[in-house]
Amino acid sequence: MALQTWLRLDGVPGLGPVRARRLLQSCSLDDLARMNAADLAARGWRAPQIHAFLHPDTAGLAEVQAWLQAPAHHLLTWDHPAYPPLLRQAPAPPLLLFVAGAPALLSSMQVALVGTRNPTPGGQEAAACLSRELAQGGVTITSGLALGIDGICHRAALQVQGLTLAVLGSGLARCYPRRHQPLAEAIVAEGGALVSEFWPQTAPRPEHFPRRNRIISGLSLGTVVVEAAEQSGSLITARYALEQGREVFAVPGSIHNPQARGCHRLIQQGAKLVASAADILEELAPLAGFVMAQRPGGLKGASDLPFPALLDNVGYEATATDLIIQRSGLPVAEVMRQLLELELAGGILSVPGGYVRARRD
Repeated sequence: MALQTWLRLDGVPGLGPVRARRLLQSCSLDDLARMNAADLAARGWRAPQIHAFLHPDTAGLAEVQAWLQAPAHHLLTWDHPAYPPLLRQAPAPPLLLFVAGAPALLSSMQVALVGTRNPTPGGQEAAACLSRELAQGGVTITSGLALGIDGICHRAALQVQGLTLAVLGSGLARCYPRRHQPLAEAIVAEGGALVSEFWPQTAPRPEHFPRRNRIISGLSLGTVVVEAAEQSGSLITARYALEQGREVFAVPGSIHNPQARGCHRLIQQGAKLVASAADILEELAPLAGFVMAQRPGGLKGASDLPFPALLDNVGYEATATDLIIQRSGLPVAEVMRQLLELELAGGILSVPGGYVRARRD
């Protein structure tokens, strides 16, 4: 009954997630299910909206129910405990998220990598390299399953046994583009997930993709634009990231490459220039505390923390990152990865000037 009410509410045209959540703040889901036309009209609903709620698409509801019967198919409602907390923070997050694969992955530490559908060889190499290094560092690679940079990033993460998450601009039963159906299946098979706010049988439409982009950025601590022309849809994702208070990164390219102009514009506007995965990890380490706070179990004891050898190089007063790297003798990317994991585990804190060891009673 509750699931059907959520679906009926989601199917009301022109209501939107913000108004829907306000409605649920003023009444319970059970109360909403019992409302008649007069009750809804008193709340400002128009006749088409009332009709859609009281006379829902029964065929569509049946298709959703059938889709949910398949293994590893899930529906996360706004009030579900597995609804990703970072996305919940964003403006106008979806009421519903359809998930194929591992729903817990939606609350993992994610970095979005996006870019053109027609990358240069250099862009392909940069996307694959960044994705592999981040995935090896325990970061979930999030993208949109599109041709070009998106697909390269998903595949690169899988190549190193990393985790990747794809957000679709169609229903999950209508994979788009069709040629990425095998890639979508591989993502789920290797422990990743496919996500969409659209009902499973929904066909792809141009207006769906900006909505998809806000989910990509909303799930992620930061968005990396690898190659993008000045009018690229990837810049929409970057704009959403800024509106959501997330970090934006851009990979520079040749001044003669039109596919790099969007990235150069982002850098001029304040995006962080990315030359390696370490540049991303260094910037995101202070932001990882929110993800850590959502994990059950709280702070770990010192004996349970990872990378004790690196931890020994961090003092109870601010220790500069360069000094930690020098003391450890490890490559920069590896140090940044371990520092990020230590911060996620609650062993260290990022402070102005570097890191300090977290005190424990």
